[in-house]
Amino acid sequence: MQPTLLILAAGMASRYGSMKQVQGFGPSGETIMDYSIYDAIRAGFGKVVFIIRKDFAEDFKAKFEPKLAGKIKTEYVYQEMDSYLGELKAPAERTKPWGTGHAVLCAKEVINEPFAVINADDFYGRDAFAKAADFLNNKCNEKQYAIIGYELAKTLSEHGTVSRGVCLVDDKNNLVSIKERTKIYKQDSDIVYEDEKGKHMVPSSSSVSMNFWCFYQNLFPFTEKLFIEFVKENNANIKSEFFIPLMAEDFMHNHGGHISVIPTSSKWFGVTYKEDAPVVKASVDRLVDSGEYPASLWS
Repeated sequence: MQPTLLILAAGMASRYGSMKQVQGFGPSGETIMDYSIYDAIRAGFGKVVFIIRKDFAEDFKAKFEPKLAGKIKTEYVYQEMDSYLGELKAPAERTKPWGTGHAVLCAKEVINEPFAVINADDFYGRDAFAKAADFLNNKCNEKQYAIIGYELAKTLSEHGTVSRGVCLVDDKNNLVSIKERTKIYKQDSDIVYEDEKGKHMVPSSSSVSMNFWCFYQNLFPFTEKLFIEFVKENNANIKSEFFIPLMAEDFMHNHGGHISVIPTSSKWFGVTYKEDAPVVKASVDRLVDSGEYPASLWS
């Protein structure tokens, strides 16, 4: 059974200020998502599931269906505020979705095989998809998941600070914890992050999560229970979010699971700020010029 790729594309990008998921960066107007899907197809993924907003569905499908028809199976899932809440109700004043973990849970009905999860607006690279497919096909099971780890120094923006989940690993390269570090930036030859206690150094070789996860399908039942517990505890906080790392910690601490951190040689790039867009376009152009991708992905 071929693995599935789940793409989180429901969010509007607040810092970036537009629907960057469908902005063209490639020579023929390809989006960042196009490159991810192309890499997934050549790595052997059999299906792509898009998590999108219902009000955006028609335009989204019109953009992607003609390109992907006959190349990979597609499914569409909507992240609605009341999805998987059971008897509970979302607070009337809540406008923010429940977060990336809830988005994954919304795909429960359409995924019955090992699967990878990525963000729509991050460029992950060919090597990352090849490593993920190898893991999902050969090593993924009820007790073993994975995350693709990127070298911190290769994930910074020149146009502002970034937030990264810094991975702490054991001697078997299994994940111990992810520490969310906000306001990370380069200062001279060092990489630092800031918090309420001041500035701290982070080793540039640190492995960080760019939200590229590899899961087995047994994730869904216990995530559903965890999400209900989360909502009960956080219902009063309308900004609380159920993130994927919460699911990962639950899997490791309460279900006897292990999560491999798989290093990749791919250079990540993404559009955190509007000013990043020309850099992303130039990076894509270089990959096309080097023969990594064709000038027109789908023709």
